[in-house]
Amino acid sequence: MLIRGTGSGAASALFRLYVLAFFIFLAAPLLAAGMFAFNDSQFPSLPWQGFTLDWFFNDTEPKLGMFHDRRLLRGLNVSFMIAVAVAVLSVFVGTCNAFLFVRGNFPGKNFFYILMVLPLVIPGVILGISILALASNVANGVEEAFSLELEFLRPGLLLVILGQFSFITTITSLVITARLKKFDISLEEAAFNLGASRAGVLRTITLPFLRPAMIAAGIVAFLVSFENFNTTLFLVGSDAPLTITMYDRMVKVGSTPVLNAVSVFLMLGSGVLALISLLVQRDKPKT
Repeated sequence: MLIRGTGSGAASALFRLYVLAFFIFLAAPLLAAGMFAFNDSQFPSLPWQGFTLDWFFNDTEPKLGMFHDRRLLRGLNVSFMIAVAVAVLSVFVGTCNAFLFVRGNFPGKNFFYILMVLPLVIPGVILGISILALASNVANGVEEAFSLELEFLRPGLLLVILGQFSFITTITSLVITARLKKFDISLEEAAFNLGASRAGVLRTITLPFLRPAMIAAGIVAFLVSFENFNTTLFLVGSDAPLTITMYDRMVKVGSTPVLNAVSVFLMLGSGVLALISLLVQRDKPKT
């Protein structure tokens, strides 16, 4: 009604202008980061000195490219291992949570559901500090009482995985739960009537239906884990993931185009994974 009314042309133009400004606001920092990754200058700033791929592939100083920077590559590898572990754990537990809250009926169900969602609204800094304090107190208590050192509760890769898992599993749970709510329970009942076992029904009917959501949830978990900084900062040990490595490089050396090159690489990788996530969730045409 508003579009057809008086002044609809002005309202439509204003809306389009707002959408354009919104996307420019989102894209401008990404475009700037991408542009300086190809600038033939030792500083990510204007003026433009010419096009170069040195910040990606050069193997000598002072323009050491990201693919020859051992510290950045080590951080990339650590981030990848953490993200894969967190994604696998989060999808498994998220699937279990989905069955629990969709199919289960137990006292305090709504309370526990709210408790599961709660980590999403807690700042990452608070989560990191809380997990570190809890793990350290438990490790110190066990060491004093039993002279037993629990290394996995000290800052390091395992604690980072557990810390990220504590809130990322909420995301996967919500994604898979939304998919499970759309499932037609009569399909399982028909399979049971035909003599199928519970494990067989789960393997051949229910999990295939959930597979798109599980893959999408795994991709989201991977991306959130890979780029996480706030929680990871308090739990990291000697093996620093890429986000911490880049932050340390910024503090000690300052901004350099090689960090822009890393940003371009991450943007492209994230875009590809996001596209895969959309494709696997797309409904197949009915025949």
